[in-house]
Amino acid sequence: MRQLRSIDDYSIVKNKKVFLRVDFNVPISGGRVTDSTKIEKLLTNINYLLSNDCKVILASHLGRPQQNGKADLSLLPVKQITEKIFNQQISFLQINHTTKQKIDESKEKLVMLENLRFDPGEETNELEYAKLLSSFADIYVNEAFSCSHRSHASIESITKFISSYAGSTIIDEVKALEKVFSKSKKPVACLVGGSKISSKIDLIINLMPRMDFMVIGGAMANNFLKNDGYNIGKSLFEKNVENTIKKIFDEANKHKCELVLPMDVVCSKKFDQPGVIKKINEVSDDDIILDIGIEGTNKIDQILKKSKTVLWNGPFGLFEYDYFANGTKDISRSIAKYSKKNGLISVAGGGDTFAAIKKSNQQSHFTYISTAGGAFLEWLEGKILPGLKVLENN
Repeated sequence: MRQLRSIDDYSIVKNKKVFLRVDFNVPISGGRVTDSTKIEKLLTNINYLLSNDCKVILASHLGRPQQNGKADLSLLPVKQITEKIFNQQISFLQINHTTKQKIDESKEKLVMLENLRFDPGEETNELEYAKLLSSFADIYVNEAFSCSHRSHASIESITKFISSYAGSTIIDEVKALEKVFSKSKKPVACLVGGSKISSKIDLIINLMPRMDFMVIGGAMANNFLKNDGYNIGKSLFEKNVENTIKKIFDEANKHKCELVLPMDVVCSKKFDQPGVIKKINEVSDDDIILDIGIEGTNKIDQILKKSKTVLWNGPFGLFEYDYFANGTKDISRSIAKYSKKNGLISVAGGGDTFAAIKKSNQQSHFTYISTAGGAFLEWLEGKILPGLKVLENN
């Protein structure tokens, strides 16, 4: 990927109106934002623009209003929590042909637009909608890496009509991913969890040539155990993935990457009952595998101890339930320990992964944690992200 255009000289934004594409697609319950991490992450960047006398136009989507309706998908609760975080008033505006005039006349330095996806032109990448959005500002800055795999009007087409730059969070994200993908210190370990092997196959295959260890966990590992002839009881698995598993084994052998699978697991009959650690050959017909066992996490700890770089995507158990969060917590603690002790370069990504790390209270010890989800995976899969492509230097 070519170098992205970034704002190295902030004199170019001084006294300008900046259209800041952000990802404030945050969880809301009962009309209140329940997790403001994504907003707080941009506090320094936005304050820096404000200190340069910019009028900052915050633009985000929330949910899928074209599919699910607009009810409960207004950004008004996001505007309210953002006012508290920034300790200043924000002008909240609908998007139409009067918006530009209202922005120009507003005395507030912070403006938030209503949900970008309320207009169908956002998701269809409509040029007229993109042109309308671009008319609100002098400069466009994308701080939404997590949305940059979408060919949407506020991500891609808007750059045809306005001077456009990658924000510092995008630059940081790409640098962090490059530490794993193309500039990694060896040995490199990749920890891949989650539920579906079909959603991670491109990631695994694309990373395999660069990895020394590929550690498979979560419900995804059940497919490998079942394929090897082990009883997985009533555990979650996917059908018709035999060829996929064979391909992964073939790639691991081809690239001399050690493929690591669970040696023991935590089983229960129900999600709300404590589990029992069992060897993988001890699982009974009515068991549900819900976490990785102690032998497995000890093995991962030893791999991390001798690694220089680690990439982690996907929890290794049903971490939402405390009974089955221990394996994922142990892995999180091991990564944090060796990041501090040995200088391990630790990069984690995905919403569930971040939530799991946060639950173990180890987030401050990782080199970098991405909340980007789909964009994070697609970048690592080697796919072109439209939102980054349009910001590359010519």
